[in-house]
Amino acid sequence: MPTTQPTSASASTQQAFRDAMATIASPVAVVTAMDGPRPHGTTVSAFASLSLTPPMVLVSLDNGSHLLAIIRRTGRLGLNILGTHQAGLAAVFARSGQDKFDDVIWSPSANLPRLPGSAAWIAAEVDEYVTSGDHTVLLAHVITAESGEEASKPLTYHQRSFGTHTPLAA
Repeated sequence: MPTTQPTSASASTQQAFRDAMATIASPVAVVTAMDGPRPHGTTVSAFASLSLTPPMVLVSLDNGSHLLAIIRRTGRLGLNILGTHQAGLAAVFARSGQDKFDDVIWSPSANLPRLPGSAAWIAAEVDEYVTSGDHTVLLAHVITAESGEEASKPLTYHQRSFGTHTPLAA
């Protein structure tokens, strides 16, 4: 299969792409990992179920992410899928810095940082790293998955703000 070199997009194309992608409602999660005794995490909206047999997820992280470097060393990640009541947590973990867990309650689960009250929890081990553009896609097999105790509506990101999905009337 022939390969082509990616071309550099103009600023207007990049902005048009950002605007187009803002029209898509994306689920929101906090990806976590342990660096020795210290928890780390970041908010993502680029994750999805990949396979049922075997159970796998994919997560996309910025190539310059400190969290990506930790996951490359440990080979493991936690995926805290957020509910609408956790929009504040999504904002905390979306900012830069290594002190995101300073005022956040968490507990270890499968030796990974788990945020209480999340709509769902997944612990996974990375099988493959696929680098493309400015991000790396992690293909990971699920070692544990649990739905949250609360019946929470999912937190989504749409038109550059947090919200939720509302089912259509029948």
